[in-house]
Amino acid sequence: MKNLIALLMLCVAFGASAFTTDTITVASNYLESPMKVTVIVPDQASAADPVPTVYLLNGYGGDYSSWGVVNKDLGNFADLYGMVMVMPSGRDSWYWDTDKMQMESFITKVLVPTIDKKYPTINKREKRAITGLSMGGHGAFYLGARHPELFGNLGSTSGGLNLLPFTNRWGISKLIGPYEGNEEKWKEHTAVTYIPQLKEGNYNIIFDCGVDDFFADINNDFHAQLLKAGVPHDYISRPGNHSRAYWENAIPYQLWFFNQAFSK
Repeated sequence: MKNLIALLMLCVAFGASAFTTDTITVASNYLESPMKVTVIVPDQASAADPVPTVYLLNGYGGDYSSWGVVNKDLGNFADLYGMVMVMPSGRDSWYWDTDKMQMESFITKVLVPTIDKKYPTINKREKRAITGLSMGGHGAFYLGARHPELFGNLGSTSGGLNLLPFTNRWGISKLIGPYEGNEEKWKEHTAVTYIPQLKEGNYNIIFDCGVDDFFADINNDFHAQLLKAGVPHDYISRPGNHSRAYWENAIPYQLWFFNQAFSK
């Protein structure tokens, strides 16, 4: 990994990076208003030479611009690995379909086809990854497990992969109702429930969490449940907490992992 980072820095130093960054607006009946989406396109992508795609989902309180704050080198990584990066706005939806908004349907039925039509991407699940931080990590596993036809590569950093211990946090009850009396609905809306689908889906999986993160225990448990179910995956538990500093260090490892998966 150090050699890859060194190569990235060498490319930057010699001005080899020539990625472009777009902010597009995508309208849909699934959302109350059009969504702005950040798209990073590597220099080498073309209609004759399409590239894989990585969807990066933001955390609670974030939007389409959040990932640019977390890691300012994303464009250079896009050039280094040759991958389009797509960053929608989660709108504190936890990436579900609810009465308030239908974010799952928007991403899977509108955004993915829009990106594949507008940009030179490879429209295959094996060449498409989805990952995210915190709420976005939950969203990546939730959407990935429910839509294996779209995503063959899944990731999460500091993800809220089991929401059942947090029934009074982050406005979740406003979206799907209070936990009391809606236990089954809560289970259906939390990523850990979909481990059987992850076993069946033939995914490349990577996720990580800092040892001092308030999501550390549920990530450790998610790892243990994947092991018990026999689901191949990479899991990293490293020093850090629920912070930008941690995510800035974590995402390059995931992009490298996805690049390796895309190369198979």
